[in-house]
Amino acid sequence: MRPDMGKEKEIVVSGIRSTGILHLGNYFGAIRNYIRMQEEFNCYFFVADWHSLTTHPDPKDLRGNVFRVLAENIASGLDPEKVILYAQSDVPEIAELYLLLNMMAYKGELEKVPTFKDKVRQNPDNVNAGLLTYPVLMSADILIHRGLKVPVGKDQEQHLEMSRNFAQRFNNRYGYLFPEPVAFNYGDDLVRIMSLDGNGKMSKSENENATLYLSDTDDAIRNKIKKAKTDAGPQEPNSLMPDYIANLFTLMRLVSAPETVQTFEDAFNNCGIRYGDMKKQLAEDMVAFIAPIREKAESIRQDQAYLNRIMRQGAEKARESATRTLQEARKLMGINYY
Repeated sequence: MRPDMGKEKEIVVSGIRSTGILHLGNYFGAIRNYIRMQEEFNCYFFVADWHSLTTHPDPKDLRGNVFRVLAENIASGLDPEKVILYAQSDVPEIAELYLLLNMMAYKGELEKVPTFKDKVRQNPDNVNAGLLTYPVLMSADILIHRGLKVPVGKDQEQHLEMSRNFAQRFNNRYGYLFPEPVAFNYGDDLVRIMSLDGNGKMSKSENENATLYLSDTDDAIRNKIKKAKTDAGPQEPNSLMPDYIANLFTLMRLVSAPETVQTFEDAFNNCGIRYGDMKKQLAEDMVAFIAPIREKAESIRQDQAYLNRIMRQGAEKARESATRTLQEARKLMGINYY
């Protein structure tokens, strides 16, 4: 059974990184919104395996990560019967559109992209062409389906602006084909999850001991929350919470009962909070939240035939959309000879 992709719905396109293990920040920052989007839009969600090649991953790791990411997203609530799930590399039409868009991308503008500058500083010995043209490939990912709405983080907003530029350049030069994609999210549903050590947001790679992964065991969850940064507690009633304490309350609001949250908020405001008790409660509520996702994801990963079927189904549907776009692009550019 294929997903029902009614033409009246707007198209949403988003990439899922194929590196690392999904964590709580990924879930509440992206996946939860994807689950909501799949009920309202035509959604194309892909595992961005080509993008990961800029860092030269081990082939064995790449393969395993792609299947892990796919399993964890499905376990979290993405329905393969409602969305198109596919691997980027299974849609070769993206690569051809990437080539065509590169003809309208200029070295100067690509070198000014902040994320490119950051990567150059971090890895000066690996400044490859794929790294430089990352925004062009990202644009091809979106424009190949003529996507209109793109859920992106702050660090990707300039790339999306470049996608609009490429769409404009193509439309002006060859004729209208691409809508100009816009950033999209549910403004009332945005949550930023900080690292448990209080240093920035949760990350796949920065500090594993301060990040809650969707694959963490129950004991790992308990130990990480037990070690979360706290302080001596407020000295005056209704004190302003430090960021790292506010983060614990943010986590609690996401996984605990409202009355539980209220109990600890009252204790904080009245200078009577016991962080040990709060973290113990939060740990148990977090275990209850993550464990079902972990167990379902592991079950899905064991069913290789199911994952293969989902990827083939997604690739077939994605290629139908991509082929239509690419044929029209070739026609407008004058490179259709038969």
